[in-house]
Amino acid sequence: MTAPLDIKLPDPSAGFHVMLKPRGAICNLDCTYCYFLEKEKLYPDAAFRMSDETLENFTRQYIEAHSGSAQRVPETTFGWQGGEPMLMGLDFFRRAAAFQEKHRPPEMRVLNALQTNGTLIDDEWCRFFRENNFLIGISLDGPREMHDAYRVDKGGQPTFERVMAGLELLKKHGVEFNVLTTIHAANAENPIEVYKFLRDEIGARFIQFIPIVERDNDTGFQEGVAVTKRSVTGIQYGLFLNTIFDEWVRRDVGRVFVQIFDVALNAWAGDRPGLCIFEETCGLALALEHNGDLYSCDHYVEPRHLIGNLKKLPLINMVNSERQQTFGLAKKDDLPRYCRACEVRFICNGGCPKNRIRNAPDGEAGLNYLCEGYKAFFKHIDAPMRFMAGELKAERPPANIMRRIESDDAEGLKNRFATAGRNDPCPCGSGEKYKRCHGR
Repeated sequence: MTAPLDIKLPDPSAGFHVMLKPRGAICNLDCTYCYFLEKEKLYPDAAFRMSDETLENFTRQYIEAHSGSAQRVPETTFGWQGGEPMLMGLDFFRRAAAFQEKHRPPEMRVLNALQTNGTLIDDEWCRFFRENNFLIGISLDGPREMHDAYRVDKGGQPTFERVMAGLELLKKHGVEFNVLTTIHAANAENPIEVYKFLRDEIGARFIQFIPIVERDNDTGFQEGVAVTKRSVTGIQYGLFLNTIFDEWVRRDVGRVFVQIFDVALNAWAGDRPGLCIFEETCGLALALEHNGDLYSCDHYVEPRHLIGNLKKLPLINMVNSERQQTFGLAKKDDLPRYCRACEVRFICNGGCPKNRIRNAPDGEAGLNYLCEGYKAFFKHIDAPMRFMAGELKAERPPANIMRRIESDDAEGLKNRFATAGRNDPCPCGSGEKYKRCHGR
């Protein structure tokens, strides 16, 4: 298995992204695996509401950093998250859209992506989202029982019905949405049920599967090596992805877009993966708190990774600071020898640093907790990815893989029938012996 390894550190002034947290860690839910709720302790007695001054200051500087870069980025995206960003209220986002229009150069397109738990969506919000072309990410962990296992409100009550009601309103108003599904102990053993629910019942066409690797501590910081029982294991995550991929690659290529499958195809085609956890270096996906504090990463909102405050330092200076560059390059520099020699390094690159909490077989620290799963998944998809990458190179649709697999499956079944013994299980999968089924 080979693929290009010539991946260079991107120009920060052109490629960085900031996750905005206008309400900080404040949320109306109390999801039991959420590491971010603990971040409220960083700001005792705070109001946890981004001021208009901070909002406009960031908007201006963020747009200027991208429109003034050497690469002249044609569009830029504002990413809103939390906590629950919708707790800021609709008027805040109306002002955000107005500030964006005020500071946007004529040649630049400004986009907005908002991640929400979906429980606060109503018709008025939907009209705003549609009119302002917001992409809405909905957090939904699968069918009712799997979703409600951990995604509960402050009273410990289930949230599935409220999320589904919000989704129906998005559909009613024609708001573009994708689904973010976290994979954990309550749904990891049911990949096909989760996927078919999202595809067939929800009608999701863009899906992210995010593994829950929850540190077992009371701080929410990336410290310690123990994980909670809610966390998915590496083996579980790999099998989960493999099972869904086998369904997707036979029926849904070009119709359903699963983030990790798209990222993998980028890598097999010789491009950068395009997702921070699989890039060779990191440091270009930062997080801005409600008060203007800028952190190295959403997963590292903790004192040791505070870069500075927007009121005191220009945004681009913080992004380009030596401290942030060191943070980003550490991902490559600290990669264990075991990973450097791995055949799937070109796509994995050691995964997200926050999960590098295991020791490699030779005892060296820094192996990703999900290594076993990633390796199993990337090896499993190698042949179809090679085919799809070849189709892309030839300017043909990758969806051609479905016809290829259908043909291969039919030929394989034919061969299994030809070689089946009378007392063997029937190749058709009926569970009967061949002599009592297709061998009669």
